Amino acid sequence: MGIVKIDDALHEEARRASGVMCRSINAQAEFWMKIGMLAEANPTWSFNDIVVAQLTAGHVRGVEAAAA
Repeated sequence: MGIVKIDDALHEEARRASGVMCRSINAQAEFWMKIGMLAEANPTWSFNDIVVAQLTAGHVRGVEAAAA
């Protein structure tokens, strides 16, 4: 673990989004970083493709039906 320096405006957006998404500010920032990393690694995937892949990898039930 470590400290990541981010712009104050981005921190404020993470704070706002975290409230809407019922996550801590750190969890929201981590979510955005993970999605961004996966999007860079898989440039042809949509956001929904990324989420479905992550839910499938986590063995979340019912994902296949949602993806169809």
